[in-house]
Amino acid sequence: MQHSALPPEQAIKLKSAIAELSRELGFQQMGVSDTQLDEHIARYQDWLKAGLHGELDYMARHGDKRWRPEKLVDGTLRVISLRMDYDTPSRDPIDVLNTPDKAYISRYTLGRDYHKVIRNRLKKLIAGIQALAQGFDFRAFVDSAPVLERALAQKSGLGWFGKNTMILNRGAGSWFFLGELYTNLPLPIDPPYTEEHCGRCTACLEACPTKAFVGPYILDARRCISYLTIEHKGAIDEELRPLMGNRIFGCDDCQLVCPWNRFKQASEEEDFRPRHALDQADLITLFNWDEATFLEKTEGSAIRRTGYEGWQRNLAIALGNGPKTPETISTLKRKRESASHLVREHIDWALKRLETR
Repeated sequence: MQHSALPPEQAIKLKSAIAELSRELGFQQMGVSDTQLDEHIARYQDWLKAGLHGELDYMARHGDKRWRPEKLVDGTLRVISLRMDYDTPSRDPIDVLNTPDKAYISRYTLGRDYHKVIRNRLKKLIAGIQALAQGFDFRAFVDSAPVLERALAQKSGLGWFGKNTMILNRGAGSWFFLGELYTNLPLPIDPPYTEEHCGRCTACLEACPTKAFVGPYILDARRCISYLTIEHKGAIDEELRPLMGNRIFGCDDCQLVCPWNRFKQASEEEDFRPRHALDQADLITLFNWDEATFLEKTEGSAIRRTGYEGWQRNLAIALGNGPKTPETISTLKRKRESASHLVREHIDWALKRLETR
């Protein structure tokens, strides 16, 4: 990337025009930062050294490209961070969590895969910017490369780091996605969000079912239900299985109890609306899906990330944590016959747990 200077007045007008374009494309907020993330580097490196990232090996790769945007994309001068709300009408999540024969699926993944939705919008935003200012380069990211997106969001003024490690926004809580544009376009930068509005509140830390928070702002991914149900590919620690309840893909507990989410904004994005009634599906119904049905029902969905085997493993645990009924017992035993070694292990655990009640 090469870059050329813009007269200050032109740069301000251009930034305003880009913000308006972003709103037209469905983003609720935009901020611009430089590429210096020094204050975040030590904390991130300490987290890695402690092994709290578990099997997320990709988080330790790429060296300083993760915190030096100009090394990931040569010539990067600015990062445009964008926020898109995703909370859409669905069955009350607390109600689902309190109904043990229902499957709890994290709210962010009930609809179309957000990576695809936001990436498409970012491409349109790039085209719009290039029509206004030719000769500059852009590269879009949506949780898809070594990018410290939350650090960049904080630095660009979109919010502060909550104790649950998520970015919180006074007007929107935390129910939003982030996307970034790396560019050599020398836009004026926004002041970083330096205030912290969590105060003495520790609701998120206390609500975590598996006690995955080592302390404020420090998450042990190895105990996090989102990590266990999505990223972890092997057997789940028996100690953690009872704590997972009916959560089969992701976990929202630390967001559900956050006082700032009283201010979450409803999204009008049709792509984020629940598909196939996954906001209120029965565990047994989902467990009875064969692989072809799983692939059909999760087409275009982030749920595919766990794979069919992981899906079955997670459901077996949830059934073991659910009510003991003849249908549950017979379903587990029937599915055991064709299950993989991994899934069979979790089915056996579920049957044993149900039989001891």
